[in-house]
Amino acid sequence: MKEVVSTDSAPGAVGPYSQAVRAGKILFISGQLGIDPAAGILEKGLEAQVDRALRNIKAIVEAAGGGMENICKTTVYLASMEDFKIMNGIYSGYFTEKYPARAAFEVGKLPLGGLVEIEAVAVLE
Repeated sequence: MKEVVSTDSAPGAVGPYSQAVRAGKILFISGQLGIDPAAGILEKGLEAQVDRALRNIKAIVEAAGGGMENICKTTVYLASMEDFKIMNGIYSGYFTEKYPARAAFEVGKLPLGGLVEIEAVAVLE
């Protein structure tokens, strides 16, 4: 059985999907762009988009009763792999030393012209 998880502290879906779905103890968080949930628009610049995408993920995992320490796997999609070092610096500030597993890819395009999109999987109690 699955349960949809959503919060106003993260942007609403821009298509036919949920912010997150919980199946038992596993929380699947949809890819988050650097969209400011209050304004409904992408933040300007890579640093701001990475930070906002991670804040959106944090808001969603907290809405499900967890925290960033519950995230076990992330996937990072970048418009340019040249941005990897900058993304990595910001990303590392959101996790403790028991970092989640991660994959990172350069992609052709991201929705709404985003520079980064991050999805995550968490295990909750």
